[in-house]
Amino acid sequence: MHPILLELGPLSIKTYGFLIAVGFLIGIALASREAKRVGINQQAVLDLAFYIILGAIIGSRLFYVITHPEYFRGSLLDAFKVWEGGLTFYGGFIMAFAVAVFMIKKYRLPACQTLDLFAPSLAVGILFGRLGCFFAGCCYGRSCSFSWAVTFTNPQSLAELNVPLHPVQLYAAAGSAITLAILLLMKKHKTFHGELALVWIMLYSGCRLFEELFRGGQRGDLVFNTYPASQVMALVLLVAAAIMFPVLKKRNPCT
Repeated sequence: MHPILLELGPLSIKTYGFLIAVGFLIGIALASREAKRVGINQQAVLDLAFYIILGAIIGSRLFYVITHPEYFRGSLLDAFKVWEGGLTFYGGFIMAFAVAVFMIKKYRLPACQTLDLFAPSLAVGILFGRLGCFFAGCCYGRSCSFSWAVTFTNPQSLAELNVPLHPVQLYAAAGSAITLAILLLMKKHKTFHGELALVWIMLYSGCRLFEELFRGGQRGDLVFNTYPASQVMALVLLVAAAIMFPVLKKRNPCT
């Protein structure tokens, strides 16, 4: 693929970082537009988006560094080079959620409605993030012999080179695109506040469980020496969201 989007002398722009930035910008625009539609303070939502993104970047990078220490033993400064790839979704999700809860309370925003308006933005962010992974070669799949297998040949790619692999990054991007379409169709017809957020969690977790079946390479920590931590966390989130669904439906009906 093409890990480098553009080179200007000593300056190089990574395709991964560029696509992440595009995803953030589109996600912010979607959240701001939805805030206006439902009557939530747009400026507060924009401020919240900034802190959520900052928390997501810090959390995802920190979790990646903790679970892949072998990559940073030679140079600790490499841990700060987030534009080169190496972000773990669940670390970012946990940190971003904690920041969101704190800022929602600070701005006195309606919690479930605010989380709902960010759900499509999360789907957009993951869509562009996985496309970035594809171009960078990170989060690559297992070897396979299917006609749609992808072979990475660029020496700057992070994927295993010259071997046909599952394009698992594209599987994940497709799942996020479908999730986004579902959320956009649901947003004007939801039955309770918090529904879109829970649907996003369940759809993302389900897609992640499927995606993990085809992932290759070093996966970080294993649970019970068998299951990747990301797979276990996806299952936990899926079950938790399913449990919360009837609870929030009873407590926060749309009126």
